[in-house]
Amino acid sequence: MLSADFSQLRYDVQRCAEAGAEILHIDVMDGHFVPNITIGPLVVKALRPHSQLIFDCHLMISNPDAYIGAFADAGAQWISVHAEACTHLHRTLQNIRSRGCKAGVVCNPATPIEFATAAAEYADFVLLMSVNPGFGGQEFIPSFYRRCAELRSWLDTHGCEHVQIEVDGGVKPGNAEQIVRAGANILVSGNALFSGDLEANTKALRAAAEAGRTATA
Repeated sequence: MLSADFSQLRYDVQRCAEAGAEILHIDVMDGHFVPNITIGPLVVKALRPHSQLIFDCHLMISNPDAYIGAFADAGAQWISVHAEACTHLHRTLQNIRSRGCKAGVVCNPATPIEFATAAAEYADFVLLMSVNPGFGGQEFIPSFYRRCAELRSWLDTHGCEHVQIEVDGGVKPGNAEQIVRAGANILVSGNALFSGDLEANTKALRAAAEAGRTATA
């Protein structure tokens, strides 16, 4: 939702559903962990009655433990936290799950994927950032492909086949197929979808992702 029109969020949320989105990725930024400030639990709560989409709250904040309960109560169904921001990552992930939400661990582009593998048994998904978080519209960082393939291989060979891989940053129809081939199966896209015809862009992204899934089947 970082690329949506914040003056009409309810309308854009509904547009996403009509365009074929399955998950609403909500970027939560505090101006400390990342150099930007976005939205909090009150906005999530306000939007929740107006959408049947999965609410995926990505907490890009310095003290996520203090806000997990608030986002869960507001209607988040998935909550992801940055490994770099958590003193006790396992405990934080367990806290998310105890609230009835799916738990995700996030790694920035330069963070070793070992941070994710060490916590994989406590996570439902791993979000690998393909840009440095904070602002939309950034260019995709190609090292993601190698990191994603390494992570998918590790998960599949260490009893964590169920853990999904999400990607966020610079995702568009032109790279979606290669992203899925690398092992990701949850694609977050903002600027590439909202720039122009949302429905047509969503269909193009889905078609490219499906091509990648078919190639690896």
